[in-house]
Amino acid sequence: MNESKMNRGLKNRHLQLISLGGVIGSGYFLGTGYVLEKAGPAAILAYLLGGLIVLCVMLCLAELAVDKPVSGSFVTYAQEHISSTWACGVGWAYWITWVAYVPSEMIAAGIIMNNFLPMVSQLWWAVFFSLIVTCINLFHVDKFGESESWLSLIKILALVAFTVVAGLICLGLIGDQGFIGTSVLLGSGGFAPNGYWSIVLTMVIILVNFQGTEIIGLAAGECKEPAKSIPIAVRNVTWRIIALYIIPISLLISILPWDKASLEESVFAAAVNQYGLTGFGAFFAFVILTAAISCSNSGLYGAARAMHALAKMDMAPKSLGKLNNNGMPSRSVMVSLWACWAVILIYAFNPDSVIYTYLLAVSGFTGAIAWISICWSQYRFRKQKIAEGTVAELRYKTPLFPYVTLFGIWAQVFCLVVMVFTPDLQEALFAGIPMLILPMVWYHFREKHRAAVAARALR
Repeated sequence: MNESKMNRGLKNRHLQLISLGGVIGSGYFLGTGYVLEKAGPAAILAYLLGGLIVLCVMLCLAELAVDKPVSGSFVTYAQEHISSTWACGVGWAYWITWVAYVPSEMIAAGIIMNNFLPMVSQLWWAVFFSLIVTCINLFHVDKFGESESWLSLIKILALVAFTVVAGLICLGLIGDQGFIGTSVLLGSGGFAPNGYWSIVLTMVIILVNFQGTEIIGLAAGECKEPAKSIPIAVRNVTWRIIALYIIPISLLISILPWDKASLEESVFAAAVNQYGLTGFGAFFAFVILTAAISCSNSGLYGAARAMHALAKMDMAPKSLGKLNNNGMPSRSVMVSLWACWAVILIYAFNPDSVIYTYLLAVSGFTGAIAWISICWSQYRFRKQKIAEGTVAELRYKTPLFPYVTLFGIWAQVFCLVVMVFTPDLQEALFAGIPMLILPMVWYHFREKHRAAVAARALR
């Protein structure tokens, strides 16, 4: 991997906030509307289940990343512990994850800015923000870490502010509605108005909302103290999920009737607007804009590192593995960005909220494949260590092995199977499967051809 050329300029503070940057995107502020619309108040259980899956994946990733902190992380781990063919498939699928997801964030930013300045089209705003994100990713890596830290901080403070305001509304201290209690939460059909199966049907979108936590593994090769920083980031996952997802969403569905949620606007803004806090609702438009830029920033970072890893393993053009003078994979960044622009142009010819959901679902499939690969790699890695009798030498161990690992794998497999029975997500599944299979087929036949050529040369 020639990691010595990668610039280890990311500090512990940067790594912690980068892991948040990918998690709190516009998919959280906008995509939550889809989840509430489908599951009602029971969405809180769906987020709890999603949080548990994330925790399992992160615990597996920590063991691997502390043992071998390399840029490209789980692509490398898949090659070493599963197979090169699988690594090629999961690496390209993960790259496609962000190529699908980053444009969805840029589209969200374009929609927001178009509302403020309608004379400029959504497409041009999306291109403008893409250029900003590109510049950030081409600078020295510590500049990326610093910008992502501040963008993440804005989102965190916004969610804390919403939590406080929503809590005061529930208590009747804001607005003239008085003490609300469970009147809104259970007022439109009870806790699970569409049945508990709806919890499962929304899991793919929820897993998309949580995607980005694995970026700390990709950043391990550019972190100053990975053995120290990565375990801290993993330990913080639990409270982050509770503080930034579970509590705000619980309060959200306590003040906003679930049947008023949609993808047309941020459910957080809609919730406070109906209590007369229109200024606070407008503030959330700015927060979503920040979230979109931040998640695109970390997403392009992840895509470029995955592409760089593929190039170094001869699974992508070798020229994409070269670094610029700042130790950045600039060519991988540019190729990833061009692919994102292509998706944005497709959206420009069909500007529909359905496309936004579709992009989220496609990235949900390919992202889940990457997470499954992380758990699978850790399972094979630990089994190897057990066979060698060297488990005690590991600086970080995934607790409750193999139960945590197996739950992380099979819970996500189950969620992907459920996509078959979800009309809104079926097309995304059928589009996502080739993204994994085709690179594997290409790599398999290429290696087979190379072996045949080498055999003929020896005759």
